[in-house]
Amino acid sequence: MKILKNRNPSVPGFKATGLHCGIKDKNIKDLALIVSEVPATAAAVFTKNRVVSPAVTWSRQALAKSGSCRAIIINSGNANTVTGPKGLKDCDTITKKVADELGILQKEVFIASTGIIGIPLPSEKIIKATPNLIAKLGGTAKNWTDASEAIMTTDLISKSDHIKYPFKGKNISIGGITKGSGMIHPDMATMLGFLFTDAVIDAKTLKMALKEATNRSFNRITVDGDNSTNDCVAILANGKAKNPAIKPNTPAYRVFLKALMKLSKNLASKIVLDGEGATKFVTVRVQGGKTRKQAYLIANSVATSSLVKTALFGEDPNWGRIFCAVGNAGTPFNPDKVDILLNKNLLLKNGNPTNLPQKILEKAMEKYEINIIIDLKCGKEWEEVLTCDLSYNYVKINAEYTT
Repeated sequence: MKILKNRNPSVPGFKATGLHCGIKDKNIKDLALIVSEVPATAAAVFTKNRVVSPAVTWSRQALAKSGSCRAIIINSGNANTVTGPKGLKDCDTITKKVADELGILQKEVFIASTGIIGIPLPSEKIIKATPNLIAKLGGTAKNWTDASEAIMTTDLISKSDHIKYPFKGKNISIGGITKGSGMIHPDMATMLGFLFTDAVIDAKTLKMALKEATNRSFNRITVDGDNSTNDCVAILANGKAKNPAIKPNTPAYRVFLKALMKLSKNLASKIVLDGEGATKFVTVRVQGGKTRKQAYLIANSVATSSLVKTALFGEDPNWGRIFCAVGNAGTPFNPDKVDILLNKNLLLKNGNPTNLPQKILEKAMEKYEINIIIDLKCGKEWEEVLTCDLSYNYVKINAEYTT
């Protein structure tokens, strides 16, 4: 797939910024704020990990109360997770401070945290920095770069994107920033993601679109098989485009969903590209499936296999590991019909090896982008999962995460 560079995610009516408040050392940005100038409908999807950050609890409750949001404050360097009653109290204190400074309702403020688990959040540093944070708000490319950098943890690069499309005389924009490098695995949301649009769309329809887009993007990536305790993808819509309201099952909805899905896929691919210690960008496509569920289970089994991922890192053309992972997916299929291709090289035909020369396979494995296609030949459904290899550096990064 074509990998896009970061694009300025700025959308009319939204401002952002990021700065260093003292959670991290060495003057590294660790606090971001995104604000809509006008009331905005909102939708979000959250981690399914049973251990969750108080920030997830707070934002879930705020969204349930109002279906709207004006501001999102995000800190990095501290997950505010497993921190006892203080964790939720800190969320209350911080969101109240942001609301008071902006002159909006507290229930219109979402909060997100990312970083080390089990250490109390130094909320006093966030409170102290809030007035300066608000004073720095703006809509320039630098403002959005500052915000996207402030939400990073082990990320090596910031991640942002933007899409604009015309519809019936109106231009509709969708922008987004994400963070994620490790603890990346499907089941919503696998990372922190903040999307924003100037479209006119109600909260229920926005949630429908977000779930559909997420299931084909952020829920189709994996780095290491671990869900975070803090995962969240949120989207705000402020209506600045003044388009006729987008309703479900209409041409306007389908065009909006297509744009949102494209943006989400672009951002999701950036997370895999920045996977901790990654040296390969891998697309696992299962086609010819009887159902989408069957295709997904097999694609995910291959994408999460440590044996497959280490072989990719070592550039070892051990296709047997791929076929083994197909068989371990927990869904029925006929092994005697399966074809497997790696970068267009047919490794397996109807369940039998093609015995390609070793040098051809080794050459294919040297590529940075690896495309694995598994054809089940039992239907028309397909699924793709994006992943990366598993390297020595991944182990090093995570062995030394808190030290």
